[in-house]
Amino acid sequence: MPVGDERQAEVLKLRLVDGLSERAIAQRLHISRNTVRKWVGSAPQKPQSAPAPRTSLLTPYEATLKALLDETPELKAPAVLEKLREAGYQGGISILRERLRRLRPGPREAFLTLRFMPGEAVQVDWADFGFALTGVPRRVSAFVMALCHSRYLYLEFALSQSMGSLLRRMERGLRFFGGTTHVDIFDNMRTVVLQHTDKGIVFNSTFLEYARSRGFAVRACNVGRGNEKGRVERPIGFIRERFWPGRRFTDLLDLNVQATKWRDEFANNRVHEVTGKVPALVFQHEERPALHPLPQTPFETDDIESAAVTKSFRVRFDRNTYSVPPRLVGQSVVVRADDDSVRMFLGPKEVARHRRDWRVGQDIEDAAHRQAALQTKPGAHRPGLPPMLQAMGEVAERYFKVAAAGTKSLHRETVRLVFLAEVYGSQVTAEAMTDVMQSGHVGADYVEYVLRQKKGLVPGAAPLKLGRPEFDEVCLPEPDLSIYDTLTPPSLTRAPQRSDEAEVDS
Repeated sequence: MPVGDERQAEVLKLRLVDGLSERAIAQRLHISRNTVRKWVGSAPQKPQSAPAPRTSLLTPYEATLKALLDETPELKAPAVLEKLREAGYQGGISILRERLRRLRPGPREAFLTLRFMPGEAVQVDWADFGFALTGVPRRVSAFVMALCHSRYLYLEFALSQSMGSLLRRMERGLRFFGGTTHVDIFDNMRTVVLQHTDKGIVFNSTFLEYARSRGFAVRACNVGRGNEKGRVERPIGFIRERFWPGRRFTDLLDLNVQATKWRDEFANNRVHEVTGKVPALVFQHEERPALHPLPQTPFETDDIESAAVTKSFRVRFDRNTYSVPPRLVGQSVVVRADDDSVRMFLGPKEVARHRRDWRVGQDIEDAAHRQAALQTKPGAHRPGLPPMLQAMGEVAERYFKVAAAGTKSLHRETVRLVFLAEVYGSQVTAEAMTDVMQSGHVGADYVEYVLRQKKGLVPGAAPLKLGRPEFDEVCLPEPDLSIYDTLTPPSLTRAPQRSDEAEVDS
């Protein structure tokens, strides 16, 4: 027994058995009389005041509200609000709805636990995980399929919830299970359910055709009835709680590699919190044999759109632009895309193919398409560059490639640049051409300005050129003029001196 309890028991014994006064007990046990009074129950109790009733803007109208409900119990909150406004009520509808729920609480709905036979159904849904990829302004979505009997799970992340994206993941999910169920249950995603009407549900015809080709029926949940898809809602919550927190990944591929490993090694091999069984074992021994074989008939799962080719030989698809051959400007092509590639077709012929870019606002160009466009420009079929410009290598090639797309005379550019290279030197002229292109321009006038003004160079005399390589490239050694000294008589070498001396003497 704790020490405090022993002291309290002793106080009660001295008071109730021995009959000592509170003062005597306090002196004997060396405690205060207030403590003795508290333990023996004789301490004066403070009066407990009842809490003041909580009031609100609706309180003055309680009687009116009850009278309205007694007269017309089926009145809804907006109708009650309208009548209370006439009586001067200044509050909102939120507290009014809360008060109506307390005044006429309805019976709570009881939900039955749904039971599914092996191979009977699978539930499918998307789950949004926000902008999770660095540098990619697209929302990451988790595609989840859960077999209703075994709770066996398929998980894959995607950057689009389009029809093509859904069908590709449905295909991979069915191959993962190794077959199809009798019915697939979906939430009201637009790629499956177009609308609910009084006559029934209007399904997307493309998805119905896919379901027919794979041999399963389609069922949609009622609007706002999350309990009808609990087999897939629970795994989504499990993914948010157990897989997602603290997860680090570099791109979508890395995310899906980690998700696949988590799904196969942990999620499907754990003891399920509801069934108490391992989903992978139940699937292997009970549900897998009950699935229908997956038909081998191919089904189109690409994203397909029609697009017009712009003047810049581009087509717009999924918030990006992709290049096509320039001969197709003004025509319409069919764009077909999967998760990895974007292809353009003119009739049955594929005219362009690009790797799909999942960023936004990107311009994806094939270098061959640009080169073909340059060939259509005036002067594009000019002869090769002069040897002096060819010696500049990539600088001259890049310079004239850009110049060909403009309106300048390529002949004049060639003549002027050859002249500048002759009077200033090929190396410094190539450097000036590079400086001009870095400033965003091309033009011999700019090159000359850089040479004269920025570099401060002075033109030098150009060597004489005969136009024939066998002559222009001849290089002769400097002559040795000392050989002429041996051919001159000594008398001739001294003659000028005697002449000078004679002049001096005279």
